[in-house]
Amino acid sequence: MAKKSNKIIIIMFILFLLSINVLNIITSDRKFSEFENRMLAQFPSFKIKYITSGRFTSKFEEYVTDQFAFRDFWVSIKSDIERVTLKTKNHGIFFGKDGYLLEDYNKPNKCLDENISSINSFSEKLPNVTAYLLIAPNSVKIYEDKLPLFASPYNQLETIQYVKENLDENIDFVEVYDILNSKKDEYIYFKTDHHWTMRGAYYAYQVLSNYLGVESYKTNNFDTDIVSDEFYGTFYSRANNTHIAPDSIEVFYPKSNVKYEVNYFDNNKATDTLYEVKYLDKKDKYSFFLDGNHALMTIKTNVKNNKKIAIFKDSYAHCFIPFLTNHYEEIHVIDLRYYNLSVYEYMEEHDIGEALFLYNVTTFSADENIKKLK
Repeated sequence: MAKKSNKIIIIMFILFLLSINVLNIITSDRKFSEFENRMLAQFPSFKIKYITSGRFTSKFEEYVTDQFAFRDFWVSIKSDIERVTLKTKNHGIFFGKDGYLLEDYNKPNKCLDENISSINSFSEKLPNVTAYLLIAPNSVKIYEDKLPLFASPYNQLETIQYVKENLDENIDFVEVYDILNSKKDEYIYFKTDHHWTMRGAYYAYQVLSNYLGVESYKTNNFDTDIVSDEFYGTFYSRANNTHIAPDSIEVFYPKSNVKYEVNYFDNNKATDTLYEVKYLDKKDKYSFFLDGNHALMTIKTNVKNNKKIAIFKDSYAHCFIPFLTNHYEEIHVIDLRYYNLSVYEYMEEHDIGEALFLYNVTTFSADENIKKLK
């Protein structure tokens, strides 16, 4: 009886393996995983040099893993098992209290020094341009009380203070940690994503306005609206934790009649809005703000004061920039990850007198593209 039972189990296991292999063969390859929010590996090029170097085998293993039938289902099962076994971290993301997902932060390496030096170099080459540096802490610093037991990310305040101490004295360092920490009971960071919310960006804008010499708009100068309550961000995709509530996306619309002329130069797109509603039906809902990442974009407004500012940034700037449109006639937005021309020629050509560098701590600590400023 036992032998018969074993045979049945073996046959069922073989049938299962055969079924999976058949499904892998007949299922069409996917280019992008909405669940994991990343591009998936494609079938590698079959070239002799790739075979002899071992590259083909490595790439083929990635391809098989990424294109495995029902991959999202198996990833979800893996996540459930990890939570049952009380695992507190997955792919660098801590499972925090109250539904917070928080990204681990390691002590920076020499890249941080290079980035500080690059910002200083910018100030030296354009001494007549007033420069500001705003380094936003990440949620892992603001919500340290939400971290699981024994989690010990490197203190981001140490990094922020280090940047401040090594920055050229001609550059205004905009400190926003204190105001964000004082507002931590409000919805200032997404729980499932690495960005701050527009409300968090608003409080940072209040601080920056003091450096810019402009009077910040008060909250009663805006109408607010929740445009989505089904946002699952980058932390959700990396942690693969399916049993967590989604975030909501709040937008601040100025009550004043500000008009926009927005140009995205990498795809020759022009529009009259700062917001792209089409993304609210997609996984990457944060791209609702300024259409996501672009090498270069400009925003011209009907605020006729001849004021221009260039913003060098990561994606934390996307929900921040709308606040500045109330104070500038022109805003030039440059993303050094994608922009490869001379920023100095651009600044001079467009006669721009102010520059804001806006990054979150994690990006500023490790983004090697900032050295393009040298």
